[in-house]
Amino acid sequence: MISGNGQACPGCGRDDLTQAVPAAYLAGRTAVTSRERDMDGDSRTVTRRETTALSAALAPVPKGPTYALGCLGVVAGVVAAGAFLGWIVMGKAVEVYDDVVGGVGEEGTDPYGPFPSDPGPGPGPDASFLGWLSLVALCAVAVVAVVLVRRRNAFARLTRGRQRAEALWARGWYCHRCGTAHFADVPGEDVRPLTLQEFRERVWEAGGYGDLAALQRATG
Repeated sequence: MISGNGQACPGCGRDDLTQAVPAAYLAGRTAVTSRERDMDGDSRTVTRRETTALSAALAPVPKGPTYALGCLGVVAGVVAAGAFLGWIVMGKAVEVYDDVVGGVGEEGTDPYGPFPSDPGPGPGPDASFLGWLSLVALCAVAVVAVVLVRRRNAFARLTRGRQRAEALWARGWYCHRCGTAHFADVPGEDVRPLTLQEFRERVWEAGGYGDLAALQRATG
């Protein structure tokens, strides 16, 4: 429950439903645990993090880069490992077959074994394609890793002014009655009520990434 805190909303003039922005932001981020059944029918506990629209709108930093591309890297890694093992196994089979065929007719070999003119079934298709497949998959893993690292580093450079943004963000207040935010006792900032988008623009500009506010608009 929100009680009076002395920070009156400049829009409605009341303080009974105003809340510090950090508190409103954290209140909308909760972990929900539930019981679900997997594909085998076994029961398991699943924990998901849920974020309200208001909490997302009051975020002091932009959304970070997605790492869905990492799934492709994992698949490529599995393919590379499988292809490499298959190449090794099939290559070994070829060596064994060559040894058996090459030993026909030599002293000490089985006299009832196949003749050179009838070497029996071959070891199977050429395994060299598995080596190439493994190499291509490894290259894909390397490319994905480079892309993900570059994205992470670019986001870190972009948000290096996050502390300045959070310092201003911590001085904000949100009115649940009006649905607006305002700053209290911040030099250079007026105290008029701001829409969530305007509040985001002010905070993100302080951090040096205000241009992203137009791309990631606040909706609460």
